[in-house]
Amino acid sequence: MTIKVGDKLPDTSFMVMTGDGPAKKSTSEIFAGKKVALFAVPGAYTPTCQQQHMPGFVSRVDELKGKGIDTIACTAVNDIFVMTQFAKDTGGAGKILMLADGNGEFAKKIGLDIDLSGFGLGPRSKRYAMLVDDGVVKVLNVEDAPPQHDKSSAATLCSMIDRSL
Repeated sequence: MTIKVGDKLPDTSFMVMTGDGPAKKSTSEIFAGKKVALFAVPGAYTPTCQQQHMPGFVSRVDELKGKGIDTIACTAVNDIFVMTQFAKDTGGAGKILMLADGNGEFAKKIGLDIDLSGFGLGPRSKRYAMLVDDGVVKVLNVEDAPPQHDKSSAATLCSMIDRSL
């Protein structure tokens, strides 16, 4: 079943990079008591993800923070080492919290997983953006196909934040 507006995020964990190396962080540690702009890319370094989706969020960090967003986070079915380098290469390091969902557990639990084996990519996450307030989904924009990014863009999410908080 696909997560929807009003649903609470499921309990799971992500890998994050810390000063001491990779560490697990639970959904409650990341989302409890915070307003989080979460977006998912099907794969770090894939063309739309690297050239449009991630840069859109990086360029709107100040705008999102100005709208009361505590954390801007990116997730993908990639390992934390790839996610960390992806953030560095796209200007997101120190601005975007990278949440590695290496086994796709989070994507599956929220029903936003997709099988891209036909393209040699295997199981991945659909492209989406959501606004999460204290662990509850307030806005959810899911793309119809991986190359699309208009519904899940930072610009679209920014335009919807004022109406949902």
